[in-house]
Amino acid sequence: MGNRVMLTLLLCLCSTNLLPSALAIWLTLPGTGTKCVSEEIQNNVVVLADYVVIPNDPSHSPSIAVKVTSPYGNTLHHSENTTHGNFAFTTQETGNYLACFWVDGHNPGGGQVNVNLDWKIGIAAKDWDSVARKEKIEGVELELRKLEGAVEAIHENLLYLKGREAEMRAVSEKTNARVAWFSIMSLGICISVSALQLWYLKRFFQKKKLI
Repeated sequence: MGNRVMLTLLLCLCSTNLLPSALAIWLTLPGTGTKCVSEEIQNNVVVLADYVVIPNDPSHSPSIAVKVTSPYGNTLHHSENTTHGNFAFTTQETGNYLACFWVDGHNPGGGQVNVNLDWKIGIAAKDWDSVARKEKIEGVELELRKLEGAVEAIHENLLYLKGREAEMRAVSEKTNARVAWFSIMSLGICISVSALQLWYLKRFFQKKKLI
């Protein structure tokens, strides 16, 4: 029984690697232009992110502008003339969430600007220290609670992927049906045109008394 429990925990630990839960990204922004990061996220998922400008020259502190938008174009976070910040939200839509960064003109040194972005999603965004203090749990019990949350997240991801696969299958079947009907219609038109051509040629030759 103990070996079975350990095997289950090991599998859960391995499964957490399948979750796109945390991303540490290093962005190099050009002097002019925008660089964006996107992530496809399901509905009702917590997103936390921290960003900070890493100056090449300590005497100059370039500033940037940040804008985060939802799949439907709603602005979730917008900040200008900043060197660091964070944003947090719970997704209301399923799709690609976009975080765009650009130098907003306050760049005394000119050139490129480096930004470090720490992007956390779902289970990785949960404040486990607060949970441990509130529920007075620690050690193995806390790790088990984390694994439980990871399993729930994996289950939700599997349901989401299953739904997307069903939608794609429905679209594929609908497209195949339309193509089949179009092919049948095209064949019917070709047969009708051929029959009309034969009828016209027959009448033409009959009028000319060639047949």
